[in-house]
Parts: sequence; structure tokens; C-alpha cells
Amino acid sequence: MIMSFLNPLKALLKGLAVVLKNALKPDVTLEYPEKKKPLNENFRGRIKYIKENCIKCGLCKKVCPVKTAIMIGDDFVIDYTKCIFCGSCTEFCPKNALIRTKEYELASKDKNNLIMKENINYGNN
Repeated sequence: MIMSFLNPLKALLKGLAVVLKNALKPDVTLEYPEKKKPLNENFRGRIKYIKENCIKCGLCKKVCPVKTAIMIGDDFVIDYTKCIFCGSCTEFCPKNALIRTKEYELASKDKNNLIMKENINYGNN
């Protein structure tokens, strides 16, 4: 009779010990967005287009594995809904017209906000 009472009590005390042990540990979770985890120097964030450096070679379009960097007429387009942020376009761009940034907060309710479209015509062609 006493053993049937002690087994559940033993299990309860064991569970309570686990709870107390973990309650005294420091928090692991960051208070996002007030506090942000430092990013690695190789972090691949949003790709920034520098119009002045672009020579319209189209190499970015050729090396993009998901074909998200495209040129439509005089417009350079990056569709961030498809981009896998591999950085191929930035590494192969001969004039550094595409660079990686540390920006990673790209969430949007409107898909059109995730499509970067830039006119690359300087009017001298």
C-alpha cells in the first residue's frame, strides 16, 4: 500500500527537480526584434544592385541557379520570393554591381514588395 503511494510521489519529485534545475538556467532566447543575434561575416542577406556599376553583361542571369536575376528589356529584376541567397550573382559580377548585404528581414504581406525592379537604361544607347 505504501509503495503504491511512494512511486507516484517519487516520479513527481523527479519531475519537479528537472523543472527547478531548468528554471535557474539563464535564458537562451533573444528578445527579438529588440535584441538581434550578431551575424557571421559570410552571412548572405538581401542582394543590393548598384546601377552605376552594371555593364549589362547578363552574367548574373546565367549563373543564378533558380533564374531569379533576370533582365527584361531595360529593367533588371530580382525576385526575392524565388531567390535562395546563394550569392552566385554577386561572386560572378565582374564590376560588383551586385553585392550581398546583412539585411535579412524581408517579410512582407504583399509579394510585389519582394520583387526588386531597377531600370538600367542610362539613355545613351
